Amino acid sequence: MKNTNLSDENQEEIKMPSQEHEALVAAVQAAPPAAGTLEASRAGYDAMLGANPVAEDVTIEELTIGNFNADWVSTPNSHVNRCILYLHGGGYVIGSNIGYREFAGRLARATQARVLVINYRLAPENPFPAAVDDAVAAYRYILGQGIGASRIMIAGDSAGGGLAIATLVALRDAGDPMPACATCLSPWVDLEMTGDSAQPGAVDDPMVATQGVGDFAAQYAGEDLRNPLAAPLHANLAGLPPLLVFVGTREILFDDATRIVENAQSAGVEATLQIGQGLIHVWPVFPLPESAETLESIGAFTLKNVS
Repeated sequence: MKNTNLSDENQEEIKMPSQEHEALVAAVQAAPPAAGTLEASRAGYDAMLGANPVAEDVTIEELTIGNFNADWVSTPNSHVNRCILYLHGGGYVIGSNIGYREFAGRLARATQARVLVINYRLAPENPFPAAVDDAVAAYRYILGQGIGASRIMIAGDSAGGGLAIATLVALRDAGDPMPACATCLSPWVDLEMTGDSAQPGAVDDPMVATQGVGDFAAQYAGEDLRNPLAAPLHANLAGLPPLLVFVGTREILFDDATRIVENAQSAGVEATLQIGQGLIHVWPVFPLPESAETLESIGAFTLKNVS
């Protein structure tokens, strides 16, 4: 699937799904990870991601930054002064740094960087703008370690992808130095779910349901669903660094990705969209054949932009 509203030079396509991808789809359909109570949803999501073993040569350093815990994740090829601030997915309600350790190891290896995965505060206990505040604090923590902004990329998936863009906007508005670039995997940028792909029956999405996402949005932002820092679809994106955005055609958030790239390009931002034909929400987070190709693209993008 291609969105003809996006310039061809800034749009690429990824191959069709693998057998491993389809097996994951079947497993998710059989046992949805975010089902049941809030506690069960959080445990199920972490258990699904935690089932993937962390590579033996991955180093994890636990730390605390202000109100939240975090992990520095690195591999033998990670440069000490090349850093990625990673913001996990989960609709601002579930997800943690613990569940993302395996993926962070693969991301660190692909980008030759250290990855700081933060356990930002979750709703409903800590609604908007807690997640934005924590992401900004984490970025400033990295700067405080003597690492220059040009050596940092911000990245995230799903809600974390939207949070990555919101963090860039917050940093720009506060006058902080901008990071070198940002990568978003299936970003959630429209809390009202107004995109065509989010309408009933539009997409067969095995990972995300419109009703469930709507519940998460209400828990996170309440009546403030159009605040640009909660839903960066409504933000002014001028002055942001280069963006690399991934989305699968089997996602209700497909139009979130295409619209945020369109908005960025209209604001003069260098923004590139990569579309995964037949791929599901945040597929790079899982150890799939398609993920290896995606991480190769992220690695090249990082090395191009991070000095």
